[in-house]
Amino acid sequence: MRRRERAIMQARLVRFGVIEIDGERFECDVIIDRGRVGKRRKKASRARCDRYGHTPLSLLEPIPWDCRRLIVGTGAEGALPIDPDVVAEAHRRGVELIAVPTPEACALLADADLETTNAILHVTC
Repeated sequence: MRRRERAIMQARLVRFGVIEIDGERFECDVIIDRGRVGKRRKKASRARCDRYGHTPLSLLEPIPWDCRRLIVGTGAEGALPIDPDVVAEAHRRGVELIAVPTPEACALLADADLETTNAILHVTC
């Protein structure tokens, strides 16, 4: 995971399956944790794929909870399933969970304080 030195982050969904963050392209889902960008490790959540028809965001995978606000980009069409346990855990921790299609999530990151806002960005569906 690389730390971004900029106070703001420029992110955009380039096309289905490709996201660009501060000029660097990623062809995978990403996690942004206090300005650090890394690959989303969703393998553990695949166990719940049968339930949702798609690999959901679940508590079985690492989630960057050390924040006040967690932005979840739910994909180009907003179809990423979010397990209800994730919503309950965010509430329990006092983290504001914002789940919106990835293009909208990217726009929210442009105005976000990267010290208090983390993100999970899905780049397909």
